[in-house]
Formats: sequence, structure tokens, C-alpha cells
Amino acid sequence: MILVKTDTVIRNEGMKVLIKHLGKIDAERFISLILREPFDYTKWQKDLWKDKTVKEISEAAMEYRRTDSI
Repeated sequence: MILVKTDTVIRNEGMKVLIKHLGKIDAERFISLILREPFDYTKWQKDLWKDKTVKEISEAAMEYRRTDSI
């Protein structure tokens, strides 16, 4: 059975991750930047890993998962 998270739960988890990795001030700055500037997530995501293979991305993700728990 797959449980769907509510918007509130996702917002709370997202804020915790941002604060953990950026600190409170930079997390708020990040959110402000996202809200202020037009942001096309799909285009950003497409260009983010353009120089990496799927295997390289997968290996990096697995290494990150092994070394950093949220």
C-alpha cells in the first residue's frame, strides 16, 4: 500500500532538509529566490546533469545515500 503525503507534510520535510543543509537564513533566502524569479524546474533538471551518464548519476546517488542520511 502506497501512502500519499499531504502538502503540509511535504512542506515540513522540505523545510527540514533545507534548514539542515543550508541553515535557517539561507533556507529562507533560497525560498525567496524561487518565489521571486521565474523558475522552470523541468528545464533546470534537464540541464543539471547533461554532462553525466545515467550510471554516473546513479553511482553518485548511491554514494550519497550511503554517506548522508536525512
